[in-house]
Amino acid sequence: MTATVLPLYPEPGAARHLEGLYLDHRLHELGSAQTPFVYGSFVSSLDGRIALTESGSAETDVLEGLANRNDFRLFQELHAQADCLITHGGYLRALVQGRLGNVLQVNASGRAADLVEWRMQSGLSAQPAIVVASGSLDFPVHASVFEHRQPLYIATGRRANPVRVQEMRERGFRIIFAGEGTLVEGAPLVRALGELGYRSLYLLAGPKVLDTMLRARELSRLYLTIRHRLLGGENFHTMIHGPRLGEAGALALRALYHDPGEDPGDAQWFAQFDCVQR
Repeated sequence: MTATVLPLYPEPGAARHLEGLYLDHRLHELGSAQTPFVYGSFVSSLDGRIALTESGSAETDVLEGLANRNDFRLFQELHAQADCLITHGGYLRALVQGRLGNVLQVNASGRAADLVEWRMQSGLSAQPAIVVASGSLDFPVHASVFEHRQPLYIATGRRANPVRVQEMRERGFRIIFAGEGTLVEGAPLVRALGELGYRSLYLLAGPKVLDTMLRARELSRLYLTIRHRLLGGENFHTMIHGPRLGEAGALALRALYHDPGEDPGDAQWFAQFDCVQR
């Protein structure tokens, strides 16, 4: 049975199919080389957890209670509209270690072949390019990137370890210097990717990258799934860490949908926010 969602905002409406809900946004057409469209997505519990962590470890994410099939379908639709993914070294380490699943390719799960076809019909390449933001330059590259011949860039700061920078270059990776220190900064990274011709940039990363883009006023849209359950737990991640954001954190609700779920306790909201530019 095809899942349906109920529009709540900006206007209540009749139920519509879940599939295609986010494809209709045509995100790959909203940006330009001068102003790429930068978007990210998260799934959160009602008490604000995006992940739980094992006690004493900041590495192992436990997504039980958050991950679900309907949200994953919409995640794949967002993924399919990107001509460039921005991730980080921590994800690649976790992927190679088997702690997180592979989402570097459209249809990596084997359940979204229609989205590869959609990309081709929409004038996009079969798979998006990948940017790895890293200050340490200490991470492996998953074999699937080479298998799918995806362009891969490494973004770092100008003060990154020059030995590691040279090692990466010798391995054939292209380096983008996006920041004057060791860490990646949002504005120069977005500008560099626009100059390379990328117009839709999907943040396939966690709170640090979201924080970087928000503070630089480079985030265009945030997609948030809010699962109707409380997770609790003493060790957890939230969407934002660090100092207060102030006006950089101002968002405007664009749309809201209700997903009743397939079983009791599976309900959730799909929310979309545009960043407020002042």
